[in-house]
Amino acid sequence: MSQADSIALAAPGEIDRAQADFSYWQRRILITTIIGYALYYFVRKNLSVAMPVIEEDLGIGKQQLGLALTMHGLLYGVSKFANGIVGDRLNARWFMASGLVICALINVMFGWSSTILAFGMLWALNGWFQGMGFPPCARLMTHWVPPRELATKMQIWNSSHSIGAGLVLVLCGYLAPIDWRLCFFVPAGIALAGAAWLALTLRDTPASLGMPPVEGTFKAEPEAEQPVGDTLWRLVFSNPYIWILALANFFVYSVRYGVLDWGPTFLKQARGMELSHAGWMVAAFELAGIMGMLSSGWITDRVFGGRGARVCILYMGLCTVALGLFWKFPNESVWLNGFLLCAAGFFIYGPHGLVGISAANLATNRAAAAAIGLTGLFGYLSTVLSGVGIGTLVEHYGWDAGFLVFMLCAIAGILLFACCWPAKAHGYQ
Repeated sequence: MSQADSIALAAPGEIDRAQADFSYWQRRILITTIIGYALYYFVRKNLSVAMPVIEEDLGIGKQQLGLALTMHGLLYGVSKFANGIVGDRLNARWFMASGLVICALINVMFGWSSTILAFGMLWALNGWFQGMGFPPCARLMTHWVPPRELATKMQIWNSSHSIGAGLVLVLCGYLAPIDWRLCFFVPAGIALAGAAWLALTLRDTPASLGMPPVEGTFKAEPEAEQPVGDTLWRLVFSNPYIWILALANFFVYSVRYGVLDWGPTFLKQARGMELSHAGWMVAAFELAGIMGMLSSGWITDRVFGGRGARVCILYMGLCTVALGLFWKFPNESVWLNGFLLCAAGFFIYGPHGLVGISAANLATNRAAAAAIGLTGLFGYLSTVLSGVGIGTLVEHYGWDAGFLVFMLCAIAGILLFACCWPAKAHGYQ
């Protein structure tokens, strides 16, 4: 029995109370997971600002630092997929909190290290445990939000990426000139406090609180009559549109992480900015992404009937234009550069969020975390390109080579999203 059916059978006073209780917990779950996942970024994207100082202080080159980013991304992608399969069946509350604790402790160890071997091993390990952050959120969103509202609500949730990345970029922009090690100790302390708060405030699915499932979805329990492999094959692996979305995500993440990881270094070395100013500008790229996610979610639900891939075509095309103008106008004002970078952030974050939303709706709440894990795996495979690939290209051929790769990735993404035009809005029929 769905939430709507359960409420319809209740007395008028009970209806109001049930609706109020559900609305309260839906808001609480949304806000708690936004804050919780933002804190995962505190112990993930702090390295981006610390890199140029580490490069100067320890004499470690861009190729070596890029390799650390790549190893982190690859293990994160694999972990996100593996934990997506597990996360569809575990209590999201404890799963999310424990992952954040482990990531914070790894950051403390990173801050005490000084060799590229230790950096690479610890940051790769951090990537694995970072994969415990997104799957529980995907599980919660698809169990607490009906399919017809998922793009709008989940894009609100997706603002956690930009909130977390933006805040830690600004914070570390001031910490790095003092001591780059503070970029790891301070965010780790904040994350540990946040993990304790998650354990206290978060809850699992509506069923864990004695509530019925939301309208238009399946019950919270997985299908007992079918093995996990059969469910995954039927709902995820046999759907060609999920595979196309996953491949498109490779190119979306190549652009997004290319700017996010290398942006502070590029602005400092190629545009001559102070590191604190560079941190603010890349943070603005992230904050503009929040507006891009919110607008794309609204357009997906209200204009395109939940078909997110169609909106991705438009947003990816406009991102390509903005990024190209940012690349080709290096001598113009700081304000123009900032506006163009913010425009690129606004438009890249629409597809960034909609890929996972579209895959989750197609796979239904029985395999949403696994579907998002698959798209995430392809997304983080892109760190081979955006990490060590861009680092090597820039070191040997300059920043123009890096930006040319970003432009080609954006165009490839447009073509792949166009292939998903006929896809259904969701798989609950």
